[in-house]
Amino acid sequence: MTSTVAAIYRYPVKGLNAEALSRVALAPGEGLPHDRRFALAHGASRFDPTAPQWLPKTNFLCLMRDEKLAQLSITFDAESGIVTLHRAGRRVLRADVTQPLGRTLIGQFFSDFMGPAARGTVRVVESPGHMFSDTPGKVVSIIGLDSIHDLERVARQAIDPLRFRANIYIEGALPWMEFNWVGQDIAIGPVRLRVTARIERCGATNVNPKTAERDLNIPRLLQRGFGHIDMGVYAEVVAGGEIAAGDPVTPL
Repeated sequence: MTSTVAAIYRYPVKGLNAEALSRVALAPGEGLPHDRRFALAHGASRFDPTAPQWLPKTNFLCLMRDEKLAQLSITFDAESGIVTLHRAGRRVLRADVTQPLGRTLIGQFFSDFMGPAARGTVRVVESPGHMFSDTPGKVVSIIGLDSIHDLERVARQAIDPLRFRANIYIEGALPWMEFNWVGQDIAIGPVRLRVTARIERCGATNVNPKTAERDLNIPRLLQRGFGHIDMGVYAEVVAGGEIAAGDPVTPL
């Protein structure tokens, strides 16, 4: 059965919304360009940009704990460094996230916006070459839309795929087919990826990306319907190139 790329997304700021891409160039050993490039470190975070080390998501503002973040939408211009934030369709901030003043303005906004959940002053953090992924390695996350449709059968309602914050959504495969790829290589267009692990899901998926409300318990639905709490897989880029929506996905 032939599967294809249905959609591609990046998340420039960890915890904030997705940006859709029609195509993207992938490099060996890297994630999507600018994916999880920045994070919002709360006042109690131990992250040191001068000596970056991978830390769990709890060191940053994240949907698992801070569903209010889903009220905001973000656009990021990688060439200019400009971040624009909207809330309920109204622009609330525009700043250059690559400059100290812009980071200060963004940090002040989130400190006020999150209130006590900010645990003090929020810092916008970045370190060259560092990716604020939920896993220590630089990975690309892949989910089959057919697997999500199977979960919808259990939930008896539609489930927005963006709850799962994946980089690449594929369609045309059997439900849960991507689990069979763990430990194997797949090709997406000219790119080769090594699928390394299934993705265990947390409470972040309970947040509706459109309403910012916790209206489903996704891990519980997965456990009840399938005996696990996994959705999607992580993969490492082995051979680079450009991929686009519509490209075939082929196990090797």
